[in-house]
Amino acid sequence: MRWAVQPGDAPLFGRARDCHEFEQEILRFSAPSEPRSSESDDELLYVLAGNGVAELGGERADLTAGTAAYARRGTPWRIAEADGLEILSVLVRAPLENGAPHAVVGMDDAEEGTATAGRMFRLLAPCSSATQFVGYIPVGRAPDHFHKYDEVVYVLEGEGALHIDGESAPLRAGTCVHLPKGLVHCLENTGPGEMQVLGVFRPAGSPAEAYYPDGTRARY
Repeated sequence: MRWAVQPGDAPLFGRARDCHEFEQEILRFSAPSEPRSSESDDELLYVLAGNGVAELGGERADLTAGTAAYARRGTPWRIAEADGLEILSVLVRAPLENGAPHAVVGMDDAEEGTATAGRMFRLLAPCSSATQFVGYIPVGRAPDHFHKYDEVVYVLEGEGALHIDGESAPLRAGTCVHLPKGLVHCLENTGPGEMQVLGVFRPAGSPAEAYYPDGTRARY
């Protein structure tokens, strides 16, 4: 299935896979790094594993698994300390001009919300160009639906399946998914435990906004 990239496959979703809104990349650090910035794209970061310290926009921030960060285009950042640090970077193409230059959010500080089929989510680093969130999916299958935004997803934990147009692809930790706006799909958690996914979508909005295949807005 073209909409899923399995762990170990490369590249992740970006221009090489006909995903022109985002560019996913896993960054690994075991020592301090050189400064990094994009002059054309906003960047959303999420710590997958390890710990360390980042310097972002001239400020220092502790990094542990679940920490999220945002750097507006042109804002430099670097890793000052690293111990097995693994970060998922998502570049947001053609970003909006407004908003703060950078932000760091810990999972405990993230705002909670609810979505379809008893699912919940936490909003992460604020970015005017896109929304970054972690979604928590209980065992089961939600109704088929679509969104009016473009989205990339990274499975953090759990097992399941992605269903699109009669095709299915396995989901497990490290699987990446691309969901263009209007694509009818379903993420199923086959258990036994909760599935957690990291999503980034644009334009920014609520992860709870979804529509059934007939165009009816999903209700909770």
